[in-house]
Amino acid sequence: MSLLEVNGIYGGYGGADILHGVELRVEPGEIVVIIGPNGAGKSTVMKAIFGLVPVREGRILFSGEEITNLRSSIIVRRGMSYVPQEYNVFPSLTVKENLEMGAFIRTDDFSEQLAHVFEIFPPLKDKRRQAAGLLSGGERQMVAIGRALMLTPRLLMLDEPTAGLSPQVVDLIFERIRTINDLGISFLMVEQNAKRALSFAHRGYLMTMGRSRFEDTGPNLLANPDVMEMFLGG
Repeated sequence: MSLLEVNGIYGGYGGADILHGVELRVEPGEIVVIIGPNGAGKSTVMKAIFGLVPVREGRILFSGEEITNLRSSIIVRRGMSYVPQEYNVFPSLTVKENLEMGAFIRTDDFSEQLAHVFEIFPPLKDKRRQAAGLLSGGERQMVAIGRALMLTPRLLMLDEPTAGLSPQVVDLIFERIRTINDLGISFLMVEQNAKRALSFAHRGYLMTMGRSRFEDTGPNLLANPDVMEMFLGG
């Protein structure tokens, strides 16, 4: 059984569809990347999965249970976390406070998970008492991902996790995503760094105009001349 299934969804904002029959899936343990030009609906489909954009038609299943149009607060409790591209940290709170906010629905002792996040992202431990708004872009992204990990999700969705970061920090973020994936957490990512993402992911989707146009392994998509022509620059 797939961990996530998106079956022919239509939806958008204010009654206007941005998504036109999107189909995608994430299998347990996979890293799946969505690429595509600006305006293709990549971020919108992530928000629709997480209950932030209304779905007019189609179904979304998580571990075989329908979650279509459920509130995000319910979806989180079922084992899915989402990190948006922007406004993904509380700038006035410290790093440690941001991470603790990620455990807001936990009633148990989460100190072990907090220590584990610091192991994955060592720079955060050194700056745990610093306000998140004073961090570099890469460090803020670590905080955002780390906060999402505080609930030990089965699926972590990331929207443009490397946007605006230096090549060195991009390498670090991809490396840490692989480390987290090795722990058994699946990923669905939107990524503009298409060639790097496809070489890194288990599978990928190319979206255009609110539709899933191509699905294949990362290497096969990179080798597909139609994909190269449409998005990767030939």
